[in-house]
Amino acid sequence: MTVNLEVAEGVGTIRLDRPPMNALDIATQDRLRELAEEVTGRDDVRAVVIWGGEKVFAAGADIKEMRDMDHAGMVARSRALQDSFTAVARIPKPVVAAVTGYALGGGCELALCADYRIAGENAKLGQPEILLGLIPGAGGTQRLSRLIGPSRAKDLIFTGRQVKADEALALGLVDRVVPAEEVYEQAHAWAARLARGPAIALRAAKEAVDSGLETDLETGLAIERSWFAGLFATEDRKIGMRSFVEEGPGKAKFR
Repeated sequence: MTVNLEVAEGVGTIRLDRPPMNALDIATQDRLRELAEEVTGRDDVRAVVIWGGEKVFAAGADIKEMRDMDHAGMVARSRALQDSFTAVARIPKPVVAAVTGYALGGGCELALCADYRIAGENAKLGQPEILLGLIPGAGGTQRLSRLIGPSRAKDLIFTGRQVKADEALALGLVDRVVPAEEVYEQAHAWAARLARGPAIALRAAKEAVDSGLETDLETGLAIERSWFAGLFATEDRKIGMRSFVEEGPGKAKFR
């Protein structure tokens, strides 16, 4: 398998495993979608880490495979390509990307599908598709501009340049930079902490933020209001409030 799933402590690690550069060929894209759908439905997975291993996250699409595709072929394939990444973005649980080495093209677009990105000091990110006479096709023009703003996104997309971890942090492209050997450990710790949290409330928070960003403020507030009120029907809400009153904040043990 080019992508594998391991589960421990409520955390599912989706591990890219296609040496040497984790190139995202069609089989890998389809496997990503399968595993995203699997962790979505598994109750024992409450948070997710996406990881490419110690040396590289993903260096992009498989150019050798794409080189032989014509217009008709890519028209037929492009929706499935986007659907694979969208399946990751729509996992209704906290998702963190653990980025070491290169995260370029499709690799960068995969990292953009996460809720949080922890990068190693050796990380290099970018959208170099323009250097192939293309544009990003797995969500890069949309998710990147929403994350770091249109002007900064256009700079990266127009030039195809790579940014090192420190610049990626300054741009808001990643959220934390750590020594490369600590990336997975810290990403797993971030996910494990949230895996102990209230699962339905975390799902509600993710849905409210993501859906709200796709609409106007008034509609976004309606989405938030609906989820907020709905959480009063959950056992976790009772546990959280009872624990707060009786023991103080931050001590609740959710189910």
